[in-house]
Amino acid sequence: MVRIVPLLLLLWTLAPPLAAGQGLPAYRPMNPLLSGRTALGFIPLSPAGDGWSGDLAVDYASVVESSQRSPASVLLDAEVFRATLRLNHSLGSRGFLQLAGAVSSSQAGFLDGPMIWYHDLVGFNEATRRERPRNSFAYQLTLPDGSTVERESSGLRVTELSVAGGLRHSVHWQTVARVLVPTGGGSAGYGTPSVATGLVTTVRSRALGDRLTLEGSLGLGYTAPSGELAEWQRRWLASASGGARLRFWGQQAIYANLFLHSSAYHGTSVPALDREEASLDFGFLFRPGKGPEIVAGLVEDLYAFGPAVDLVLRLGARW
Repeated sequence: MVRIVPLLLLLWTLAPPLAAGQGLPAYRPMNPLLSGRTALGFIPLSPAGDGWSGDLAVDYASVVESSQRSPASVLLDAEVFRATLRLNHSLGSRGFLQLAGAVSSSQAGFLDGPMIWYHDLVGFNEATRRERPRNSFAYQLTLPDGSTVERESSGLRVTELSVAGGLRHSVHWQTVARVLVPTGGGSAGYGTPSVATGLVTTVRSRALGDRLTLEGSLGLGYTAPSGELAEWQRRWLASASGGARLRFWGQQAIYANLFLHSSAYHGTSVPALDREEASLDFGFLFRPGKGPEIVAGLVEDLYAFGPAVDLVLRLGARW
């Protein structure tokens, strides 16, 4: 993460001023069991105008999933780093092109102690994390047919490459068709093992002048089954989101965005695979001077039995 800081500072220096009233940050699932299976996520409205716009997002997640319904089980204990660069370019007055790429790593990490302290502070007893060896790594699956899959930790690798085309129906409504191409890491349990497609429509409304911005999205996706889990993978996926951004002083704002994603697996009887994701992305948005807008946030798991990760730390810049 230290290497990302100089790039953020460079973008701060070079980026052009942002349009007032920009919306919510982009979001995609972090759990490697889900992120490689879906092209869906929250896609903000693409700004109109000539030239390129974009964002750089750095996410660091602490993941602990332990779920068993004999004979199947899932044990995922890891910390996942992801850096994503997204670029947008207008095509005429209504169309636009989006390109995105991400690199990720998965390792034992260092956050177990702080995570236990944080959950004690908010009154949540996280028994699984307490029972696991501190700052250890595990990625183990036992499938309903009795076969087992075990993954190793992963160094930094390309885990996402996508291209998307979008249409602005109005200044408050857009639809984006996105395609994720295979990245070659699927055989190791990371990245996108097969082509994933998604259609996401996003709407925006404003209230209190330009102080309050409301945004929501609906998505429908298709990903063909692949790999050792193909028998239990769903082809059709869906997502929904709803959130708000409140500008409280100058160009500074707070935001919250609820993201829901349908289950990517079926028939395993294991909740960590067969259930839905429900995550809350929230934090601060601030723009010093005329540089890019800075995003500092957290993502919390609202449904302990699903594939959403326990906590994600977010830092980014949008220009």
